[in-house]
Amino acid sequence: MPTIALYVATLVPFLALDAIWLRLVMRPLFEAEIGGMLRDPLRLDIAAAFYLLYIAGVVHFAGLPGWRADSLVQTFLNGAFLGLIAYGTYEITNFATLRGWTWTIVLTDMTWGTLLTGTSAVIGVVVVRAFGFAAR
Repeated sequence: MPTIALYVATLVPFLALDAIWLRLVMRPLFEAEIGGMLRDPLRLDIAAAFYLLYIAGVVHFAGLPGWRADSLVQTFLNGAFLGLIAYGTYEITNFATLRGWTWTIVLTDMTWGTLLTGTSAVIGVVVVRAFGFAAR
């Protein structure tokens, strides 16, 4: 049960923060830099698959280890590193293979993925602790 609670407590802030970021920062940046490549409408089913799978990774590699170690610093650092790797893989691959992909997009999204993943992992652990789940 604590793992499921940690999953939900990580997923909700991740989705909320990312929705705001995508709407206010990345969508306008994408429109300006690579507007002709954008899909309309978005494939929300594919996006949902990413979010569900990615948060499982965040919980496995950052949330659970940090929670068990009783360390929010470890939680954040593990999450941030995972975010850097995941978002970096996506952005650097796109930069290497797609015309029009820019350093601005790469650096903006990699920074965001790093901070978002670390922060969401920490929020998940804080929420689970607040509900009285003790680490094993």
